[in-house]
Amino acid sequence: MTANILELHGISRSYTTRLGLFGRKVPVRAVDDVSLSLQQGQTLALVGESGSGKSTTGRVALGLERPDGGRVLFRGAELPATDTQAWRRTRAQMQMIYQDPLAALDRRLTILEQVREPLDVHEVGAPSERDDKALAMLDAVGLSASHAKSLPSELSGGQRQRAVLARALIMQPALLVCDEPVSALDVSIQAQVVNLLMDLQKDLHLSLLFISHDLKVVRQISQRVAVMYLGRIVEYGDTNDLLAKPAHPYTKALVSAVPVAGRRTRERIILKGEPPNPAARPTGCAFHPRCPIARRECARISPSFSILPDGRTVACHAVEAMPQTEEIEV
Repeated sequence: MTANILELHGISRSYTTRLGLFGRKVPVRAVDDVSLSLQQGQTLALVGESGSGKSTTGRVALGLERPDGGRVLFRGAELPATDTQAWRRTRAQMQMIYQDPLAALDRRLTILEQVREPLDVHEVGAPSERDDKALAMLDAVGLSASHAKSLPSELSGGQRQRAVLARALIMQPALLVCDEPVSALDVSIQAQVVNLLMDLQKDLHLSLLFISHDLKVVRQISQRVAVMYLGRIVEYGDTNDLLAKPAHPYTKALVSAVPVAGRRTRERIILKGEPPNPAARPTGCAFHPRCPIARRECARISPSFSILPDGRTVACHAVEAMPQTEEIEV
């Protein structure tokens, strides 16, 4: 059985905010008791609405933020304390790709300088060899030597994201956390970057934690999916099973919103209301104010996970009473 490269065990992360300009400080739990695992060489997608805690989970997984509770294991060992030599060595094996490639790059430095920079920081190889390594990595992601001399503002969005990918891969990491890496790109460029990621994953045996709201992309790139709502996992399992027959009402609503080519109409589940304020989380199941099948206990008791016959886990009181649905095309 393939070993897990990343494990999250009951992690939680809270922040503090004020209610109004002069109001009292209240805690906001962005991530609440999340447990996930990612196998070596595979892709785990994390999906959900904006504000559901996906990006915070990714930062905690990388050690960029310390969890208030729970543990993060990388290759079976807990992440070292931040700003230590052990943490820096571990972080060299874990990299992140951000949503906005222009914001992720230094506009004053050439692409070659920025791709080479991690080699300089970690003192990898001889200084005379680092430019050659950076150029080879740029070539691997589809950029030429002429792009290496350019500033970020001189490249297209897709080229900039390729440069960000080259910089992330130059240290030969084992894990990439991709935070909405294609959402800022045109659709045609999205496909190119996703295909590039899949090719590099196969060649370099990379593991990906892929954060996205685009279920079409998730279907293409991931083997497993975790659906988040207001900081908690509500459904978790195999990508094909989860997207073909979503079990949780929230997952069903997300899948129903995906347009399908060749279909002029499709029944869409419209959720009532807006996502709750994280500073005033509803009691019981956080989804119950918007849920079309909420029961009385949903407002009082937080649901535990139920295991479906296909191995998926679903956090819903009504999971046993849910009607069997036809497969949904995504």
